[in-house]
Amino acid sequence: LCHLISFGSERVQLSGTYNVRKGKLQLPVNRWTRRQVILCGTCLIVSSVKDSHTGKMHILPLIGGKVEEVKKHSHCLAFSSAGPQSQTYYVSFDSFTEHLRWHRHAAKMVSQRINSVDLSCCSLEQLPPNLFYSQDLTHLNLKHNFLPTDHRLHQFSRLRSLNLSNNQLGQFPMAICDIPTLTEVNLSCNYLANVGQAVGSMTNLQTFLLDGNCLSELPSELGSLQRLGYLGLSFNQFTHVPQVLERLASMERLCMAGNSLDTLVLQSFRLLRVKHVDLRLNKIRVVVPDEPDLLRHVTQLDVRDNGLEELDASLFPRLEVLHCERNHIATLKVKGSHTHKASSNLTSPLPLSLSLCRNRMEAVPEWLCEIKKLEVLDISHNLVTELPARLLCSSSLRKLSAGHNHLQKLPERVERPLLEVLDVQHNQLAELPCNLFLKSDSLRCLNASANKLEHLPPSSLSEESNSVLQELYLTNNRLTDKCVPLLTGHTHLRVLHMAYNYLHTFPASKMAKLEELEELDLSGNRLKTVPTTIMNLRRMHTLIAHSNTIEVFPEVMQLMEMKCVDLSCNELSEISLPENLPPKLQELDLTGNPRLNLDHNTLEHLNNIRCFRIDPPPTFSANEASGGPAVWSHGYTEASGVKNKLCVAALSVNSFCGSREALYGVFDGDKNVEVPYLLQCTMNDVLAEELHKTKSEEEHMTNTFLVMQRKLGTAGQKLGGSAALCHIRHDPTDPGGCFTLTAANVGKCQAILCRDGKPLPLSLLHSVGLEEEYRRIRQHNAIITEDNKVNGVTDSTRIMGYSFLYPAVIPRPYVSKVTLTPQDEFFILGSRGLWDALSQSEAVEAVRNVPDGLAAAKKLCTLAQGYGCTDSLCAVVVQLSVSEDCCSCCCSDAPQPPPSPGLGGYPSSGGSSIKERPSGDGSLPVPPSSCSEISSEISTSEMSSEVGSTASSDEPPQSSLLPARGCCSLHPACLSGSFQRQLSSATFSSALSDNGLDSEDEEPIAGVFSNGSRVEVEADIHCLRAEASSSSSSGWERLLSPPPPPPPCTPEPLEEGVELTLGEAETREQREEGWSVGSGRKGDDGKTLGKRRGNGSVAPQEKSHNLIEVAADAPSKKGGGYFTAPAQPDPDDQFIIPPELEEEVKEIMKQHQQKQQKAPSPDQPADYYDTPL
Repeated sequence: LCHLISFGSERVQLSGTYNVRKGKLQLPVNRWTRRQVILCGTCLIVSSVKDSHTGKMHILPLIGGKVEEVKKHSHCLAFSSAGPQSQTYYVSFDSFTEHLRWHRHAAKMVSQRINSVDLSCCSLEQLPPNLFYSQDLTHLNLKHNFLPTDHRLHQFSRLRSLNLSNNQLGQFPMAICDIPTLTEVNLSCNYLANVGQAVGSMTNLQTFLLDGNCLSELPSELGSLQRLGYLGLSFNQFTHVPQVLERLASMERLCMAGNSLDTLVLQSFRLLRVKHVDLRLNKIRVVVPDEPDLLRHVTQLDVRDNGLEELDASLFPRLEVLHCERNHIATLKVKGSHTHKASSNLTSPLPLSLSLCRNRMEAVPEWLCEIKKLEVLDISHNLVTELPARLLCSSSLRKLSAGHNHLQKLPERVERPLLEVLDVQHNQLAELPCNLFLKSDSLRCLNASANKLEHLPPSSLSEESNSVLQELYLTNNRLTDKCVPLLTGHTHLRVLHMAYNYLHTFPASKMAKLEELEELDLSGNRLKTVPTTIMNLRRMHTLIAHSNTIEVFPEVMQLMEMKCVDLSCNELSEISLPENLPPKLQELDLTGNPRLNLDHNTLEHLNNIRCFRIDPPPTFSANEASGGPAVWSHGYTEASGVKNKLCVAALSVNSFCGSREALYGVFDGDKNVEVPYLLQCTMNDVLAEELHKTKSEEEHMTNTFLVMQRKLGTAGQKLGGSAALCHIRHDPTDPGGCFTLTAANVGKCQAILCRDGKPLPLSLLHSVGLEEEYRRIRQHNAIITEDNKVNGVTDSTRIMGYSFLYPAVIPRPYVSKVTLTPQDEFFILGSRGLWDALSQSEAVEAVRNVPDGLAAAKKLCTLAQGYGCTDSLCAVVVQLSVSEDCCSCCCSDAPQPPPSPGLGGYPSSGGSSIKERPSGDGSLPVPPSSCSEISSEISTSEMSSEVGSTASSDEPPQSSLLPARGCCSLHPACLSGSFQRQLSSATFSSALSDNGLDSEDEEPIAGVFSNGSRVEVEADIHCLRAEASSSSSSGWERLLSPPPPPPPCTPEPLEEGVELTLGEAETREQREEGWSVGSGRKGDDGKTLGKRRGNGSVAPQEKSHNLIEVAADAPSKKGGGYFTAPAQPDPDDQFIIPPELEEEVKEIMKQHQQKQQKAPSPDQPADYYDTPL
């Protein structure tokens, strides 16, 4: 045990201080006590806090024991050891998260056998000494460590399985050759250059894995392993099949993927006894044939991802499975001929599966119909225009995948085939064979989405039907109401997708006959109602009917199996709910129904649903509440997978780090929920911090992903996720002042931009299909398994998380940057499932004419589901409206002052130091030629005097500071509301205002808004050049009394190293000769006030139902202080100057105006002018 403690720091999995009780809970003698608890190796260690460093501790072995939840106590686990002298410790954890983590790790320890040890992923640099005391071990797992070759391994004389993969052996461990009991050895990814000659002594070896090394030859002694059945030589440096393999009489499986074979000489396999040959990812272009009779032992051949242009299928007469995906095959031959009858050559005793997808085939050979045992045929993603006439007459074919081709019709001849699954999506079919359903007695699933179907074939010729069809996908066709009666014959139908057709009605009588229906998608049609007979479908669990004109909420809430209801983008005005909602209901989406009005009781009733979405109140619309410009608007959607797990997340911040910026993101965890949620809640804050540190767009995006990798912590060690971010920003360095879009991605989340109706890729798909990525992971000795995943974990070479796969898998993103132009219509961010089902051009074409971003995102996800996607889906569609003059104010007739030197300081209530904002901090970018920064000399009285003047008049006065010169059409200076909100440095006491009008006759005070104890001042500073005033603030000081809490507008400290004293700020500003003040209309590029984060962004106060918006804008780490003023004056939220001080305010403002009318003297400093705050 001392040895166990000595290396405990390396083996400690979990530790903490918790309340612990020993023995039975019923005994009053035992009490709960605070103890140090450690889960180390396969033991639970309990000690007092003061004795934990002295070695006085209780050790509970967990192997063979139990770990159970204690229901009577919250977050409590019971740990018990095995055997007659078992002991039990009860540990009460502080949170459910810790309880779950401890339960997961301890359960793994309990399930282990006493003769096996798992020390994988423990960062070991040498074997623990106590490990050698257990010489009875039979299974030892040491993978993913940093172990060198250890000469003491022979001490495990009874070892049968040894896994040393992904270590740093460097040379073959000769010590294992002295263990005669070994049957399985894994030495993959260890930089081995050769195999020791003593390997021949392991005569009992059955599995020998040497993948991912630097081997180019094998020793002749390897031929002595007569029991060897599986030899892994993938991803080495072999240029030919080693001749020594001919002596291995028992070998059935040979894996040589990822080597350097350019020619496949079949004569090399003549003397082999292998049944399964894996030759993926080589450079094979030519196959040298051999006599077929000498290759009868080969039953499975995998030649995916090579350069084959033709293949003779008759070379392996007993072939059962042939994989040829992603080659350049244009013709499939048999005995050297295209038309030879192959029934005698391709007859096998077992079923045959033939996969030819993603090649260049234009025709399917006729002789395929004659293969008696052909069960699975995949010819999708080719150039096929016609199928063989007798293909649907096959007596053996059970699954046919012919999607993504150029088929215009299917064979009319259908003669009782055994076909169960038929996939013909993404073709040009105008009709289906008239007797397809009549003669196909076994057809269970038909996917004919994305065709040109106008009608369907009948299911029966009488009222009785023999149809066994269970799944029918007809999304994105041209079907009308006439097709609905033809569906009633499919009485066993469980899944029906008819989205985006031309349906106006769905008769109630027809719906009632589909009693076994479980999932129904009628989105994107022209339905006004959902039939009331849907109540008869007791098995219904999913109803999706968005993007219609439905006015009445269907009575689906009375179906007890209901899990998901999506009625977004309709015309609902009210909903009726039963007293009790369906117990399994998890999702309800009612967004995009502008007329929907829900009372308080209904909202309370619906808030119990796990995922309930509804539009926020009109006052909290995205652009108004955030002050974001009208240049962009967005919509997003998320959809769970078949297991009802939402493994995706979306991020949308319409006003990010200022009103001229926006941030959108999509995150996909594949099968896990944790990583997407962490990325969604944290990544925008990380990016905002990086904007302060780096200047380059590419740098701050890259650093964001790298920093986020570290912040994932333990969740990112064995879990991972894809991510795509798009950042819209006004570029201050561009003379034209245009908006730029910077995109970054890792994994399979991607973004595309629609420019002139054509897709412009913004992302890169990081996979082994890229030559550069393939070479990189090969340099790090990683392997690619048969499911196309790096080390069998992920199919992406760059992804967030999975830190244990570093350096083969890295989080460094692909970054692209484009300047937005008027030709840019929208951009799309999608998760992996979306892009697996839709091509980029198809996605752009699908939503180009959809005016609403939400409806567009919904359509993309619905299309993907209709095309067969069963994963979680997420899509964000951001619509752009970039005009020629939206970039900056084109005031060319006025002389341009010199550019501003940077951000000056202004006195902070929290201290006397002034912080300087770096140029790339993510705040409002201001072109040097038209805008200035903050002057350090602006005082409270100057802004207060303007407020007093505005408040003393009945109507908002015309500002005397507006120059009489033209501005751009996007920023009209004279329109009402053409202002940028400025934050006054004054703080108003709530005691002086009741936040309402004193009388009905009083007009609202223009330009002054209060929000609790804060007052916000609106000032029009668009294209004006003005003189600042330094009048006394004594009048305001008597008017204003500071509130008890510190003012929310107090600038938060920025990054270290950018601190400026007030004198330094003044010195920098005095170097300039003049100032030019520029700003935009509130709706375009004005700022919305609120508490500033360190990144300059503003979080709204709205209590939105959109959880993703709230998570993105208001991180829980910063409690309180986040607010925003309403976008328009609210009669219930005004600040009223008391009558007894009104005259004094008028006098102060009058003095201020008189000083502003005087021409500025030449000796006045540059910081004497008003500047935007």
